[in-house]
Amino acid sequence: MKQEYTMKNTEKNNYDFTTVINRDNTNSLKWDPIESELPMWVADMDFKTASEIQESLKKRINHPIYGYTTVPNELYESYIQWWEDNYHIKMKKEELLYARGVMPSIISIIRKLTKPLDNIVIQTPVYNAFFNVILNNNRKVLENKLTYKNYEYSINFKDLENKLKNPKTSLMLLCNPHNPIGKIWGKNDLEKIGSLCEKYNVILVSDEIHCDLTYSGKTYTPFASLASSIVDNSITCISPSKTFNIAGIQSAMVYIKNKELNLKVSQQLYADFSSEPNILSVEATITAYTQCREWLNQLKNTLLENKIIVEDFLKKELPSIKLVPVMPLTYYG
Repeated sequence: MKQEYTMKNTEKNNYDFTTVINRDNTNSLKWDPIESELPMWVADMDFKTASEIQESLKKRINHPIYGYTTVPNELYESYIQWWEDNYHIKMKKEELLYARGVMPSIISIIRKLTKPLDNIVIQTPVYNAFFNVILNNNRKVLENKLTYKNYEYSINFKDLENKLKNPKTSLMLLCNPHNPIGKIWGKNDLEKIGSLCEKYNVILVSDEIHCDLTYSGKTYTPFASLASSIVDNSITCISPSKTFNIAGIQSAMVYIKNKELNLKVSQQLYADFSSEPNILSVEATITAYTQCREWLNQLKNTLLENKIIVEDFLKKELPSIKLVPVMPLTYYG
C-alpha cells in the first residue's frame, strides 16, 4: 500500500500562480460580502487549485449520481502516507476519525470532553474562531497571552501553569503553527505545554491545519511526535484545506491515539453529523496528498516571493510598520 500512495507526479509541472482569477459573484466569503474592505482575515488563497485536483473533481462529477458516500480506505491511506513521508509519524487507520472540518471537530471535542462553564485555555492573539467555539458552547475562555518582545512572540509559562491548574480548566486549544503570528512552536515549548497539561489533567487539542505551509530552516514539530504519555493526553486536528486551497471542500481528520478519547470523540462526531464525507471531499483529499506535492513546492516559493515583496514595500513606504518575521529569506531548492 505504501508504494501505491507515494507521490505520482514525478515530472515537474509549471503551475500558474500569476493569473488573477475574478471571484466576484461566486458566493466567495472572502470577496463578495464587502466591497470596500480587504478581506485579510479569510485564509483562502487566490491561486488556482492544483490541476490534478480539478481533474479528479471533474471526473467524479461526470458520474451522474451524487448520493451518500462512505469514508474509503484510500482516504485514510492518503493521510497516513503523507504524515509518514513528511513528518515520520506512523498513524494507524483506527487512530483517525473523519470530520467535516477542523473547527467542526473542535466543537464536537468541546461538547464531549468538557462541561458547561468549564475553562478552556487559548494563547492569544489567536484565530478568532477559537473564541467563538468556546463561548457559543457555554464554556469560558482563559487567555494565556503571548509575550511580544523584539518582534517575536513567546509563551509566558508561569501564567500558563496558573491557568492550567485552575480546577475548572479542562481543555487547552493549541495552534501549531500558530495563527496569526506565524510561529512554529519548537519541541521544547511543546514538551513544556504537554507536560503541564498532563500534570493538571487538562486535555490538549492541537490545531495543526497550517503544518504543511512551513519553510526550510524552520522545523515543524507535530505534537503527536512527543513522548507517548504526553501524546496520550492529546488530540491533533489536521486537514489539507489550507495547504491545497480547498477550504470550501470541507474535509479533516482527528488523530487520537488514546482509545478512550478516540471513542468519546467518535461518538460526538457521529451525534453532530460531522463524520460523514461528501463525495468531492474524498476525491480532492486523496488527489492532494497523492499527486500534488510539486504544486505545494511551487506554492511555497510563490508565497515566499510575495512575502519579500511585502517586506520591501513596508521598509520603503511604511517604515513605522514592522513585519513579524515568520520564515527565513532563503528557501527551497
